[in-house]
Amino acid sequence: MAKTVFSLLDTPKTLLSVLVDPDNQTEKSLHKMAEEIVSCKVDLVLVGGSLLLEDHFEKAISILKKNTSIPVVIFPGNNYQISRAADAILLLSLISGRNPEYLIGQHVVAAPQIRESGLEVIPTGYMLIDGGRISTTSYMTQTVPIPHDKADIAVATAMAGEMLGLRSIYMEAGSGARNSVSIEMLKAVKKAVSIPVIVGGGIRTPEQAEELTQAGANMIVVGNILEKQPELLMEISLAVHS
Repeated sequence: MAKTVFSLLDTPKTLLSVLVDPDNQTEKSLHKMAEEIVSCKVDLVLVGGSLLLEDHFEKAISILKKNTSIPVVIFPGNNYQISRAADAILLLSLISGRNPEYLIGQHVVAAPQIRESGLEVIPTGYMLIDGGRISTTSYMTQTVPIPHDKADIAVATAMAGEMLGLRSIYMEAGSGARNSVSIEMLKAVKKAVSIPVIVGGGIRTPEQAEELTQAGANMIVVGNILEKQPELLMEISLAVHS
């Protein structure tokens, strides 16, 4: 039996993922990104965004699937971001916020289409962490992020997510964040839950990636920085995988 995406995530080895925002890519840049993803030994690709203005979602998934052999997973910003061409979907429930639309509302609308798509579904507790600036996700969902230095709130939130049956936790500082999730917060959350913990947002250097790896992250997600400094991907990959 082929490995599921979740089984790849649920191991002691830290994975490296690249988050692709289809709005920021052209067909040419997606082909180039696919080459870099393969050469840098990226483990998984996430596709999606909080706000997609162009109709490039399906095309991005198709190009990445055709030009790589690694899993392509939907990182949905809303209930329209569903494609049977992907391998799986992180079904995100924004457990750090109090907006019912992103806790369960959008999920109810999307559930029949997700079931019909045949995608592997990974129920994921999505936790916004203050990264030093208002993120697109925070603005669009009208939710307040967990303060950067309040590890106890993050711990209790992650524990609640695990008790509710979620299968992973995604700690997100936001696209273009000034600060990534703190090492102290990550360590505290990892100690408190037994499900995989994903970390993204504000990761700009191999040193940051290495620290988060050593602190126990199951997967590290990079995105924004690669549009400006694509050469960093190999360095970050070496930091994570070594």
